[in-house]
Amino acid sequence: MAVSEGILHIYVAFDWGEEIDLERARRLVPAETRELPRRRRTPTSIGYRPAPLQFSLPALAFELREIGAVQPVPEVTVFDFAAVSVALHVPFRLPPDALARLAGWLADPGFLVKLARAALDPPYRQLLPAIQNPNWQDDLSEEYFVFHLEPEDCPSPAATILQAREAWLAGLVRLESGPLSREEIAEALRLHLSYSPDDLFVADWAAALLIDRSCEETLQAIEFANLQLLEYRHIDNRLDSSLAGAYRWVHPETRTWLAFWRSAARPLRLLGELKVEANGLFERTGNVLKLVGDQYLARVHRLVAARFHLEEWEKSIQRKLEVAEGVYQVVSDQAASLRTEFLELIVIFLILLEIVLALFHR
Repeated sequence: MAVSEGILHIYVAFDWGEEIDLERARRLVPAETRELPRRRRTPTSIGYRPAPLQFSLPALAFELREIGAVQPVPEVTVFDFAAVSVALHVPFRLPPDALARLAGWLADPGFLVKLARAALDPPYRQLLPAIQNPNWQDDLSEEYFVFHLEPEDCPSPAATILQAREAWLAGLVRLESGPLSREEIAEALRLHLSYSPDDLFVADWAAALLIDRSCEETLQAIEFANLQLLEYRHIDNRLDSSLAGAYRWVHPETRTWLAFWRSAARPLRLLGELKVEANGLFERTGNVLKLVGDQYLARVHRLVAARFHLEEWEKSIQRKLEVAEGVYQVVSDQAASLRTEFLELIVIFLILLEIVLALFHR
C-alpha cells in the first residue's frame, strides 16, 4: 500500500478561570501575540480581537502507536477568557492501514491530556497573578485530532477520496480502526468541504482529515472551535451546580423563614454573578474570532461547530439562564416576602408590648 506522509495535529484545551489579563500575563511569561495567518481567500477583516498570547514549552517525549517515540514541541495559546489550548504537531510516514490503527488507538486520549496538563503546570503557576478567580478543574478538557496530508501524499486524489476510500476515511475521523456500517460511514462523511479539487476537509466529533497546503488559518479555526466547546461545557456545568443549589431554597421543605433570612443573599448573589458571567462568555468567545459570511474559513468553522453541536449547547445554556432568572426571581420574591412577614411580626409584637405596658402602668 502507498505510504502517506503528513502531520498529526493534537489539540488539548483547558479552562484556567474567569479571565486573564493578557498584558500582565505577557510580563510574567515570555510570549508573543498570535496573529491569524491568511491566504488570498481569507479577508483582512477576519482576525483575533483581542489577539491571544502564544509561547512554546520544552519538547515532550512519548510514544504513539505505529509512529513510535516522538518529541513534539507544545505550542500554547492563551485567550483573554481564560481558555488555553496546547497544540502538538507530530509528523508521520505511514501506510493507510497503519494510520487507521493509530486513529483507533487515539480514541482513548487520557495519557495525552495528562501530558499536556503536566507540561502546562509551570506556566499556570507563573500566570496565577494575571488570572481572575483561577480554577483549573481536573475533569474538564477537550481533545481533538487533525490528520493533515499534503495533496500529493494522500492515498487517493482529494477530489475522489470520498468515494474511493470512504470506509478508511470514516474510520480516521471516527477514531475507529474496526469496520463501520454503511450508515456510520455516511454520517461520518456527511459534513465535508473543498475549496479546490486538490483539497478536502472532513470533520467529525473526535477528529478530522485535512488535505491541503499551507493551511495554518484552517487549523487555527478548528482549534478555536474546540476551545468554544470547552467553554460551553464549563458554563453549562456551573449552571447545573448553581441551579441545583437554588432549587433547594425554593423547595417548601427547606423554606423556613429563619434559615432563609440568614442565607438568601448568597444564592441571589451567585445566580446573578453566573448570569453575568455566562452572557459575558458568549460575548467574548463570539467576538475573539468573528467568522461570519460565506468565506472559506467561516464555512470551516461552521462545519466544525455543527459537529460539536455548539448551537445546541448555546441554546441549552440560554434556556438554563432563563430558568436561573426565574429561580432568581422566586428566591428574591420569597426573601422579600419573608422579610415583610418578619417586620409585620415585629410591629405586632411592639403593639402588644405597648398594650401590656399600658395595662401594667394602670
